[in-house]
Amino acid sequence: MFTLSLNGFAVLLSAAAQGMLGAVWYMGVIPKPYALALGRTDLVGRKPEPLFIAGPQVCMLVVTLGNAMLLRALHIDAMPDALVFGALSGVGYIVATVFNVAINPNIPRPLLYGVINAPYFLVSNLVSCAILTAMA
Repeated sequence: MFTLSLNGFAVLLSAAAQGMLGAVWYMGVIPKPYALALGRTDLVGRKPEPLFIAGPQVCMLVVTLGNAMLLRALHIDAMPDALVFGALSGVGYIVATVFNVAINPNIPRPLLYGVINAPYFLVSNLVSCAILTAMA
């Protein structure tokens, strides 16, 4: 049987850190370019609906749980290895998915969408892996 022991506090802290990073990124650093990429400049400066706060936080919790399980299953416990894992999974899965989501008819500026979203997801994945490894 396959079982993993995870540090629940580290998982919650990692997800919270990703949420805070997301708030800084999307509400402080790139709100105008993000709205432009979505073709929704009417949203700049408006308070986001609860779904747009809670939804990403739940998604980051899922990503964090995935990272925690993979780091443990792969016996990655050294910070340099965790950061390599975070970079590989960040680029190979998350950044690629960001660009894949961007390439649809509902995103008027797909390249801009990918370019401004990808750094957040890559950095947040690295932060997640670092926190999970530091607290393992």
